[in-house]
Amino acid sequence: MSTAHPTALTFRSAVEADVPDLVELVESAYRGDASRAGWTTEADYLDGQRTDPEGVRAIIDSADGVLLVVERAGELVACCQLEHRGDHAYFGMFAVRPGLQGGGLGKEILAEAERRARETWGAGEMRMTVVNVREELIAYYVRRGYRRTGELSPFPYGDERFGVPLRDDLAFELLVKPL
Repeated sequence: MSTAHPTALTFRSAVEADVPDLVELVESAYRGDASRAGWTTEADYLDGQRTDPEGVRAIIDSADGVLLVVERAGELVACCQLEHRGDHAYFGMFAVRPGLQGGGLGKEILAEAERRARETWGAGEMRMTVVNVREELIAYYVRRGYRRTGELSPFPYGDERFGVPLRDDLAFELLVKPL
C-alpha cells in the first residue's frame, strides 16, 4: 500500500505506450466540443487536430527534451513538453484534462516544469509560444511571471498538422520568464 497522498501529482517521462492516451488528452484540451469543458479551448479559432501520434512520438524521442506525463492516483491528468535549447528551455504541448482545469493543477505543473528546466539543464529562462488571440491564456501566463515580448511568428497556415484555422489573423507570440 502506498503512503503517498492520493491527490499528489506524479511526474514521469512519457514512453511509447503513452502515445494514444497523450494524443487523446491533448486533443480533448484544445479541440472540439470536449475542450469547451475547460477554459483552454482553441475550438473558436482552430478546427482539426492539435497533434497526432507522430508529433507526440517525435517529442518523446527527442534527445533534447522530455514529454512529462502527469498523473494523480494513477490517472493521466496532464502533460507538458520541455525542450533544452541552449541557455533556455522551451515549454509546450501543455494540456490539463478539461474537467480538471481551473483547480490549480496547471500552476503546480508549470512550477515543476520550471524547476526541472532550471535544475536539470541550468536553463536561465523558460520560453513558450501562445496563439496571439488567446488573451485569457496569455494573461494566465503573465500572472505566473511570463512577459509578453510582442515577438510574433507566423501561424503555419496550410499545414493541417497544426489545425485548420477559423480566422486569418493567427500568429504565435513569444512569452519568456527568467528562471
